[in-house]
Amino acid sequence: MAQPTSAATFLQALRDEGLTVIEVGNWRTHNRNSKGPFGPVHGVMIHHTVTKGTANTVALCRDGHSTLPGPLCHGVIDKEGVVHLVGYGRTNHAGAGDPDVLQAVIDERQLPGDNEATADGNRHFYGFECINLGDGKDPWPAAQLLAIEQVSAAICRVHGWSARSVIGHLEWQPGKIDPRGFTMTSMRQRVEARLKAGKPTVPPVTKPPVKKPPVKPVYEPFPGAAWFVMGRKSPIVAAMRRRLVAVGCNRYQTSANPDVLGTGDKASYEAWQRKCGYTGTAAKWPPGKTTWDLLKVPNS
Repeated sequence: MAQPTSAATFLQALRDEGLTVIEVGNWRTHNRNSKGPFGPVHGVMIHHTVTKGTANTVALCRDGHSTLPGPLCHGVIDKEGVVHLVGYGRTNHAGAGDPDVLQAVIDERQLPGDNEATADGNRHFYGFECINLGDGKDPWPAAQLLAIEQVSAAICRVHGWSARSVIGHLEWQPGKIDPRGFTMTSMRQRVEARLKAGKPTVPPVTKPPVKKPPVKPVYEPFPGAAWFVMGRKSPIVAAMRRRLVAVGCNRYQTSANPDVLGTGDKASYEAWQRKCGYTGTAAKWPPGKTTWDLLKVPNS
């Protein structure tokens, strides 16, 4: 049992565990607190989404739908193990569940079977949606399973909980099957081992020898949205193209004229903005400064 951490502490705990985290929009204040309290918190709940595709899943979990307003969780864990934060506070992820299960989580003992749904899970659990079809066939990549282990351990660590504070939706609410494809028993064993190993250590920063500052920055600074005009020729375009291919956003149809801005660059960069969690018009061309800085285009 504990009061929820601040959003800043929550974010830092995830990063301290070694996770890659993308902050989506106004996630720190996006919640359902007007519908009820968030806290005291007792544990972490894991779900699968029954969707595929990162951008549309992140948008769905942030915004919800007509019958269930968002946010639908605190974070979305994609297939690559990246955590997309979409809300903080009360979120529509757990629904009503078994009060005996809740008490077992509080006591950190073995869970009983769930056979009723009268306790408010949205109030008492952090929730993470993991991108998976939930059909028993869609694979769970090692990077995604590691991220589930890491987010669970991070929150348990910051609250002083054991791995018994980590449960699946199927252990909370009768009729639910998520997450399907791995067992929560095996995941709790992973979390327990991680907690016993201690908090990950950050390698010490070694100061480089004193040198004159470089004339140019390591990465190309954002040239401004107006710079991205079709047909512009520049080594910056070629450097951007190499980075878009490297991050898995290759939508190019030809290798010709790599230093000339064209439709392939537009399609590839829009794919990158969607991968960064942007949707709708926010994901459209031209590039924005935030996603440009995240892309880390080498200085030409």
